Amino acid sequence: MTSDQVHQDEVYDRLQHQVALFARRAEQTRLAAVGGLRYTMDRAAYLLLGRLEAEGPMGVKALAQAMSIDSSTVTRQVTPLVEQGYVDRVPNPDDGRAVLLRLSEMGRERLHQVRSARIELMAEMVGDWSADDRERFADLLTRFNKAMVLRQAARLAAHPPGPAVVEAVEVADMPPSPRAD
Repeated sequence: MTSDQVHQDEVYDRLQHQVALFARRAEQTRLAAVGGLRYTMDRAAYLLLGRLEAEGPMGVKALAQAMSIDSSTVTRQVTPLVEQGYVDRVPNPDDGRAVLLRLSEMGRERLHQVRSARIELMAEMVGDWSADDRERFADLLTRFNKAMVLRQAARLAAHPPGPAVVEAVEVADMPPSPRAD
């Protein structure tokens, strides 16, 4: 093994260790977020509400595909959000038998409250970094997340569950674009 290979192996080892620490500390930090418990939200709820805000009302199946998760998982995760008043079930105008999930005004307020606290936390964590370092970190983290999505898509392509799932994986973890209303 060359010294370059040894060095790369050391870098990969540092990366895997830092990612493991990051995952653990991110959860600990979330629980001790700026403003305390009232500004925290379960990760699944945060992502579901964010997707509904970005894309508007949608059915369970469409939301599941957009999030690259099973419909039963979406149903289980959305139920408490409906009970808390963060999500409304509304009639589908195209199919009176079906319902759509829509972010309620209370859900939008809660999502914005939590998002603001998370942004404040990020500013606290990296506020003393240079603007270039913050931008580079955001770019590299985005690139890392995309690599994870592409790896998952490649694995699914090797053992396809169906084209809809592969298509959903390609966009599931990308941040939703803000809606233009």
